[in-house]
Amino acid sequence: MRDVVIAGGGPVGLFLAGELALSGCSVLILERDREPTSPLKALPLGMRGLNAGSAETLHRRGLLEAMMDASGADEKEVGADPDAGEAPAPRDVSHFAGMGLDAGGIDASALPFRLPGPAMQGFMTSVEAVSTVLAQRAASLGVEIIRGVPVTAVTQDDDGVTATADGHEYRGRWLVGCDGGRSAVRELVGFDFVGTDPLFTGYVAKVAFADPQQLPLGFNLTPTGMYLRTPFEGHLGMNDFDGGTFDRSQPLTREHLQAVLRRISGTDVTLTDVELASSFTDRAMQVTSYKKGRVLLAGDAAHIHSPLGGQGLNLGIGDAVNLGWKLAATVHGTAPEGLLDTYTDERHPIGAAVLDWSRAQVATMKPGPNAPALRKLVLDLMSAPDGVTHVYRQTSGLFHHYDLGSEQPLVGHSAPDFRFQDGTRLGELLRQGQGVLLDFSRDRALQTAAKGWAGRIHHAAGPVRNDLGFTALFIRPDGIVAWADDHADTEAFQQAATRWLGHPHN
Repeated sequence: MRDVVIAGGGPVGLFLAGELALSGCSVLILERDREPTSPLKALPLGMRGLNAGSAETLHRRGLLEAMMDASGADEKEVGADPDAGEAPAPRDVSHFAGMGLDAGGIDASALPFRLPGPAMQGFMTSVEAVSTVLAQRAASLGVEIIRGVPVTAVTQDDDGVTATADGHEYRGRWLVGCDGGRSAVRELVGFDFVGTDPLFTGYVAKVAFADPQQLPLGFNLTPTGMYLRTPFEGHLGMNDFDGGTFDRSQPLTREHLQAVLRRISGTDVTLTDVELASSFTDRAMQVTSYKKGRVLLAGDAAHIHSPLGGQGLNLGIGDAVNLGWKLAATVHGTAPEGLLDTYTDERHPIGAAVLDWSRAQVATMKPGPNAPALRKLVLDLMSAPDGVTHVYRQTSGLFHHYDLGSEQPLVGHSAPDFRFQDGTRLGELLRQGQGVLLDFSRDRALQTAAKGWAGRIHHAAGPVRNDLGFTALFIRPDGIVAWADDHADTEAFQQAATRWLGHPHN
């Protein structure tokens, strides 16, 4: 009997496994693929974007440097100058429906509570790089991974869950499905999965062109769809607005890809070879609840959408860091009543917003006689300071908000990376997966109160370089501000700590 069995050993399953093991849970991962790597996970087809919010999460678990190394990212581009007095202006705002936006137009005054730190920007990576770093972390924490065992049956009772994989039964107190957009766990357990049908079939491929000069680099919106060429040799992406009718069970031939590309690009470009290709759609679906009995879902198992804007991996990492400490506390019997239900309460709205963001991009890209006018209007609106700032807030991952019932504007948001005078950062204090009480006051009342949660809350006191006007803050293990005050109200802190981490020790 493991504490938790995870179906799926991709980035989300691996990150969640590490979170649970960090908190002392026994964890088993059942992964359907026999090998941890494949050409689809490596560059260029496995290319993904980690946004600033994901970089911040990795920093808080001590994984950012390793992830940047594996991804070939430059720390100067990702973080701020260690001695900077204020947060630097954002340098990247991604794109919307293939239309680039200028980060120079962002209104920094509309981004409050920002402090300089090692994780200020996102960076490009690959599924292979992310999985490698997270698998090493999971293994170092004692997580067991069994590969080549797809889950084929799930049964649960009052005491636990049994997952059948490759003819063997694996028992856990809880089961989490992190097994992707075609999740077997989701289907076997009968989660309600609702949403919208696709408008396009998408393709990503590594090909050889006879005449690549016919296809400009970057996103290219056309009267019949969109194609993308990146600096990676032979890398090609296409969105064909066929209503998602292409039979994705059939092989992707050179002839089919060439016909689609010619139709979308309006050229007679020739493909001489197709080394690798895969297809997807913009179907946008989400489970109505992320929990059913003793089974939970995270990542693409809980929500699917088009890859436009690169939100999928980041959304899954957000699920995992939100769920990990809550499920661990439930396993250990320290969770306050209803804590695990807050996983759906907090993450479902975030997922729904990402699905709508994807749908809006698809609607803007959809070909038609009025499409150019709509695209021009959207681009004009999003290029204005308010518009480009809104896009940044929606896509950077730094400004998601959980409604925790407080009018204090920082509560429910990701905590700024406060830095003590000795150089210690909040991100470093979160590496053990505990809550953190930041205490900038000069009395010992909060320190005494925090002792009731010894082992669950790390109390850190002293002057910081910039306190942003606060005297004390209580940060949840996932880095979310649960309480913030300008006069160190001990009773209010105790209420917040009890709400999220359970009753104090006797």
